[in-house]
Amino acid sequence: MKKAFSSNLDRTRLGWVALIALCCFANTGCQVHVAGQTLPSGYYLTDDIQYFPAGSENKLANETAALKADREAARTRR
Repeated sequence: MKKAFSSNLDRTRLGWVALIALCCFANTGCQVHVAGQTLPSGYYLTDDIQYFPAGSENKLANETAALKADREAARTRR
């Protein structure tokens, strides 16, 4: 008789865990792809704004600086 009670208790716990997991997944926003468009989540108005300041226009600034320094070093060796 004790085994049947344990089985019912396990099913109840499993049901609660499944319900909580379903609620967690339902409350998270995600992007959706519809007809080739990427649409934002339903919570996009309350999301934090991400700001990325403008950086250098030259994406290879380190390489450019190294080449310039190498050219200057070659001129002074002459």
